[in-house]
Amino acid sequence: MNWEKELLDLYDANQDIVGKVDAEGTVLLPLFHTTVKAQVEVKIDKDGNFIGANKVLKDDDVTIIPITFESGSRTTNNMPHPLCDSLQYVSGDYSKYCVDEESDKFKPYFKAYIEKLEKWAESEYTNEMVNSIYKYLKKGMLIHDLINNNIIDTTKEGKIDYDKKINGIKQNKLFVRFIVEDDGILYRCWLDNDTHKSFIRYYRSTLTEQKLDYLTGSMEGITYSHPKKLRNEGDKAKLISSNDNTNYTYLGRFNNKEEAFSIGGETSYKIHNALNWIIRKQGKSFDSFTIVTWESSQQKMPNWDDDAEDIVSTCDEFYIDCSDGETEKEYDSNYLTAKRFNDALNGYGKSISNTSKMILISLDAATQGRVALTEYKSLESSKYLENIYKWHMEGGWRHKKYKNGKIIEYVGMPSVKDIAKILYGTEENGKMIIRKNSEKLYANVIKRLIPCIWDGRRVPYDMVQKSIIKASMPLSYDSHFDWEETVSLACSFVKKYRLERCKEEWNMSLDKECKDRSYLYGRLLAIADRIEYSTYDKEKDKKRVTNAKRYMNAFSQRPYTTWRVIEESIQPYLAKSDPGIRIYYSKLLDEVQNLFTLDTFKDNKKLDGLYLLGYHSQAFEMNNKKSEK
Repeated sequence: MNWEKELLDLYDANQDIVGKVDAEGTVLLPLFHTTVKAQVEVKIDKDGNFIGANKVLKDDDVTIIPITFESGSRTTNNMPHPLCDSLQYVSGDYSKYCVDEESDKFKPYFKAYIEKLEKWAESEYTNEMVNSIYKYLKKGMLIHDLINNNIIDTTKEGKIDYDKKINGIKQNKLFVRFIVEDDGILYRCWLDNDTHKSFIRYYRSTLTEQKLDYLTGSMEGITYSHPKKLRNEGDKAKLISSNDNTNYTYLGRFNNKEEAFSIGGETSYKIHNALNWIIRKQGKSFDSFTIVTWESSQQKMPNWDDDAEDIVSTCDEFYIDCSDGETEKEYDSNYLTAKRFNDALNGYGKSISNTSKMILISLDAATQGRVALTEYKSLESSKYLENIYKWHMEGGWRHKKYKNGKIIEYVGMPSVKDIAKILYGTEENGKMIIRKNSEKLYANVIKRLIPCIWDGRRVPYDMVQKSIIKASMPLSYDSHFDWEETVSLACSFVKKYRLERCKEEWNMSLDKECKDRSYLYGRLLAIADRIEYSTYDKEKDKKRVTNAKRYMNAFSQRPYTTWRVIEESIQPYLAKSDPGIRIYYSKLLDEVQNLFTLDTFKDNKKLDGLYLLGYHSQAFEMNNKKSEK
């Protein structure tokens, strides 16, 4: 199945909510409709008499309006919308109140508008609202009424004051929507489902020429003007376009654009409206890049780019019991285990059917006029959950994060956004951030990690190396927490890298039998760091950095020669320790050094990423022993 069919199915599966604005303000648009921002609201009665008007509040200005193929793609041409439009189109008296040099230019605009509205109002598909609006507007009194109601300000000459604005829009370009009052009940044209259906039936009747729709194989009214506003209300970029018949569009292969490609109008609007809706509902945007995922049956599923803790939290929120019925729920709420994560994914799995799928679509734009579909993936929902589990468990390591004012610990992978911040962010006020003008970095990381999570492909080698390099430079961080996050990410990446490339499985627990040179040197570094740190005063030495951390970068490059410097530096701290502590650490150093051979110990070449696993596991082991004591 292709992405167009996925979007068609999404639209058809949600017919019951078409035209209904939800609590978050998102709406699945009806066919041949779009959204605009209105600044003025005009109230009339059912006989077309003016009642009043008011300025629209900014948080309520999004308005659903009917459009034609031509008006939906207009720029500066005379192509009016069928019902609601800007003053130049809907005001019969606009030429009387505009500046003199514009009076002749805009006379045809109202004429074209009112003629089209009249055809709809007099057709068999009309309704009372359309008739009422037509009766009022054909009087040509709109601007006169708006001025008398203090909606529009005028100059001394009685003309529209172009310098005044409503919600940032100049008065001569205000967009108008209508409310019809009947027996005390207010009917808002932009929310009236009967009016939406009335226009759809009417516009279908005007599409008399039927041609082959290349997407569905059915005969439809064909359009070459496709909707905009895919990613947001101000988005002018089009996903499908055809407007060049003079240069190299067809490259001599076709006589005209009809031979190259044709899409039915209804098909086009279903595809674009479904994509518009799902992006606003659950899409994510970073600069020009937008990505959205959904489950074919609209079931709640874990976000592929979340960390393990967020996935479990979301499961707890939507599914009361995420366990398999046998799991003991006696777990520390501040520490998420791998078992709890597995139970959460099982909870999600209970809600899906055998035929459900997860779909991913991403869009990006190099220019303001064109947007490209950069990624499309369709995966069985069960396989999606399996790959999510694989991602978090193959790279599973201990991580920490701040949430609701406290530190949460979890086993798994960090979120994709956190990975981007750790790898490419800058530290500011004790937090890693990616600046607003660098959001393309987020997009780049997302694009590169999609295949790793969705398809189970290898983690990019340069990301693994970058995490190791950054973790080896603790002095470049002001916050110890930020550096710990980097070390944890590096451990996750190295663990997954070694499994993918070398078929090695590394556990988070300390491997006391491992004789790998890098792993052992990492253990020595952690012990040296703990020896010195254990003698520090918690208050006086808050900002002191141990020699182990000070030399960490050099140690990763030249371990043998650097270790001699570090070992000499820790001797005074060993001497300062209590006899029992001194004996414990000395014995621990001897145990690790005895696992080396003479050749591997004297080997001074650069350490690989395993030294961070050894460092982190040894540090965790010593911290736990300290807690137990």
